[in-house]
Amino acid sequence: MPQVAPGVAPEVAIVGGGLVGMTLAAATAGAGIPTLLIEAEPLPALTEATFDGRSSAIAYGSQQVLAGVGAWDYLEADVSPIREIRASDGGWRAGLAKSAHESPFFVHYNHRDLPEGAIAAGTQPPFGWIVENRAIRRGLLKRLAETPNLTHIAPARVAEVQFESGNAALRLQDGREIRARLVIAADGRHSAVRRFAGIGFKEFGYNQTAIVCTVAHERDHRGVAHENFLPAGPFAMLPMTDAEGMHRSSIVWTEDPRIVPWLLSLDDESLAAEIERRFGTTLGKLMPIGPRFSYPMRLLLADAYARDGAVLVGDAAHAIHPVAGQGFNLGVRDVAALAEALVDGHRLGLDLGSLAVLENYARWRRFDNLLLTGFTDGLVRLFSNDLPPLRLARDLGFFAFNLAKPLKRMAMRHAMGVVGDLPRLVRGLPL
Repeated sequence: MPQVAPGVAPEVAIVGGGLVGMTLAAATAGAGIPTLLIEAEPLPALTEATFDGRSSAIAYGSQQVLAGVGAWDYLEADVSPIREIRASDGGWRAGLAKSAHESPFFVHYNHRDLPEGAIAAGTQPPFGWIVENRAIRRGLLKRLAETPNLTHIAPARVAEVQFESGNAALRLQDGREIRARLVIAADGRHSAVRRFAGIGFKEFGYNQTAIVCTVAHERDHRGVAHENFLPAGPFAMLPMTDAEGMHRSSIVWTEDPRIVPWLLSLDDESLAAEIERRFGTTLGKLMPIGPRFSYPMRLLLADAYARDGAVLVGDAAHAIHPVAGQGFNLGVRDVAALAEALVDGHRLGLDLGSLAVLENYARWRRFDNLLLTGFTDGLVRLFSNDLPPLRLARDLGFFAFNLAKPLKRMAMRHAMGVVGDLPRLVRGLPL
């Protein structure tokens, strides 16, 4: 991998080489900022099937960012377009409907309902794409391998960060010491950099655990993403690419944590029966394939996004419930906004670790993140129960929303990540 020239200290050190950290490194280094990326895990492990069983929804705006940093071409073969979204109230007469399709209360989005050219001139793109996280990592690693101005250290863990006037000093667990103008925390919800920077956070639990696995099914999903709201939590069936002659979808199944160990212990046929109880037989016979994973559901919000010498992105700044599939997209928009602030500051010769550069990013992103955090939290609390008054209110809301065409089109644009004050990369413009 190309290295920073000997004797040249990195302007920015990104701690955490996951999806968000690698995307940011591709943006900053690709724009000419000497960048150091530090990842705790060995790089080959990041693309193994047993490392991370999740898939991510890449909204249209996030695809623009990945294309802008030169990574999209490396993962395009692994993505499956989302052409329709169907959200159903599965609490309606639970157990009587044979499938999520049979609930009379639902919201249906079709990408063709947006006028041609409404998003990009002469096009009618899908809402987004579903792709396995390991495929995203594989594509980003290929892009980073050809990116100049980048040093990629892995495996390596940060033992300490000391913030001094004009720079930060990082000490790795193997004894190496590194200085940089700015340290970027991309190291997840348990961020060590956030702790070293003295930035607090608030965290709340949902008493829900997400089961994640891949299922094969008889019928083609035709690019339809399903979100079925059940009393225990949302159940999502997300369209994936075919593989080895099988139609596939990714499941994100939120359940009561008390029964998750039992569900994970079931054989494939028994687990398939439990999935069909919640989703139905719309896609024909289902069968889980590959590893199964589980993740506790928690909400996290950092008290601040920046201080002198440090800034937070992705899950280090905010971690939300996976309902609506917006977690990765929030992180990508962080990347686009921070990269723009840093590139502009670099061109002006400013100190990239100063609050004068970082405060604009922090203000820019905090509003969007709080808005979507509140929306997803409200969805979970509204639908994760079966109280008759709430069920009636939300079902009437579904009915009214389907009739409100302008509001529905605005919601579709929001799902695509193209609403609001957008960074250049999200708009398809170069840094």
